[in-house]
Amino acid sequence: MTTSEQPTAVGADIDTHQTAADAVPTPVGAASRAAASVQAVDASFADFDIRRETVEALAERGIVNPFPIQAMTLPVALAKHDIIGQAKTGTGKTLGFGIPLLEHVVAPGEPGYDELSAPGKPQALVVVPTRELAVQVAGDLAMAAAGRRVRIVQVYGGRAYEPQVEALSRGAEVVVGTPGRMIDLLNQRALILAHARTVVLDEADEMLDLGFLPDVEKLLGATPASRHTMLFSATMPGAIVAMARRYMTQPTHIRAHDPGDDHQTVQNITQVAYRAHALDKLELLARILQARGRGLTIVFARTKRTAAKVAEELTARGFAAGAIHGDLGQGAREQALRAFRHGKVDVLVATDVAARGIDVEDVTHVINYQCPEDEKIYLHRTGRTGRAGNKGTAVTFVDWDDMPRWGLINKALELDIPEPVETYSSSAHVYTDLDVPQGTTGRLPKDRQVRAGLAAEEIEDLGETGKHGGAAGGRGSSGDRHGHPHDDGGRSGGGRGRGGHGRSGRSGDARSGEGRSGEASARSGEGRGESRPKPAHDEAGGPARAVDAATTGADGSSDAAKRRRRRHRRGSGSSSAAPATTD
Repeated sequence: MTTSEQPTAVGADIDTHQTAADAVPTPVGAASRAAASVQAVDASFADFDIRRETVEALAERGIVNPFPIQAMTLPVALAKHDIIGQAKTGTGKTLGFGIPLLEHVVAPGEPGYDELSAPGKPQALVVVPTRELAVQVAGDLAMAAAGRRVRIVQVYGGRAYEPQVEALSRGAEVVVGTPGRMIDLLNQRALILAHARTVVLDEADEMLDLGFLPDVEKLLGATPASRHTMLFSATMPGAIVAMARRYMTQPTHIRAHDPGDDHQTVQNITQVAYRAHALDKLELLARILQARGRGLTIVFARTKRTAAKVAEELTARGFAAGAIHGDLGQGAREQALRAFRHGKVDVLVATDVAARGIDVEDVTHVINYQCPEDEKIYLHRTGRTGRAGNKGTAVTFVDWDDMPRWGLINKALELDIPEPVETYSSSAHVYTDLDVPQGTTGRLPKDRQVRAGLAAEEIEDLGETGKHGGAAGGRGSSGDRHGHPHDDGGRSGGGRGRGGHGRSGRSGDARSGEGRSGEASARSGEGRGESRPKPAHDEAGGPARAVDAATTGADGSSDAAKRRRRRHRRGSGSSSAAPATTD
């Protein structure tokens, strides 16, 4: 496919007639481009060639004018040109690809449905790195398609296979999910992609980081060569460029930007960093959470243990807090997210991988309880606030040991905070910097404890394959033989723990602790983007999988070997350990 027209740029850079080879990992390619220096888009969705039902569904939710990335993407995507979209998080790209995707889908009862080669088989595929993001994207698509009978099915790990297989068998026009579960369903022939005419890869750089690119390429290989492909990524590393070169046809490169803002961070987020003491962090956090005008707040920690502890401590201090981390079952995780979105809790404590799936527009504050590993994680965390044009505040606590790391983050993002000021909960500048009332203590007064709390949100029985636990505490009880397979959207995060708790939970807590790698860079302890419980057909000789990082120790030795050594040490009255099993 080739581009026949060069659309007018509105609040974005755009490269037309650009091959994937030209899509070098720079902010924009070297090809000619047009750019406009306007931030707001005057056009409305009604001005685009989209269905009246879609325009009305958006208007009912108060969505009338597109953001720049949407205004730039719509005319190109509606013409079925391949797209590489680059935009900072929170710029509204979901509707940018979602509306064209829905426009090209034929729903039951609509003209042409019965003439489809395979009515009821997926016509569009959206691949995302985490289950939380899958839920959010599917929700946005369902909102835009509210006036039609488009069937949107979510598939991701942490839930039982059977309901997802049944939903696909009943018919689906759009499938949204994570790579591992899609591959499993594809191998079981429950997911048929031969008729998927539109494919969207969202957060492609995150899928690269989580090791999903081979799975993504397998999914692309199962779709028609003539498909319409849209790839969205905050950055363009070489592996993403190479994949685009292989699987996309003369993609148009679109990059949304804020005029006058050359920084990577969102311009309307106030950045604050404090050098804090470990023993004073909770008190400092509790006082900051009482700042005037604070709304929904996300507190980020590096480890699951820290996230659970902080949520528990904040609850004890009177705050309506919940946690989302890898030691929780999917039902408990979704309970916490629903309670947060509904305002029953206003503080959500999360680990890094969960950041990708939290999309709530009215988050006013993000607090990094522990310093991020690098500038990319910093951007992912702070990008949870200041979304869709709103203002936000990002506060980072920097330990003494984290000062070198913070220096690299500050330099890479040009934050102009090279030396965070030494700060205690009683420091006067905290009150002035963040508008905290004088005299505030580390406990929320009873007259301000007005939110319903986490318990007010029901927990769903999802028939999940992992652990079941409360959203603010512990690891839950036992799971199936695979343990809890997610660990913050973890691909195999729960591993196949013999007692159902899974290995990687232990890896993220006891082994990684709060050291430099935190949750093993959110990949070993917190797992990858979603789960992949081993389907039965694999045991009968299906294709072998690569060993996940969660099954390998930091020194490169496998957990199986470590279990053998532990059994040998535990053995009583025997000079040799029992043979190790492979689950």
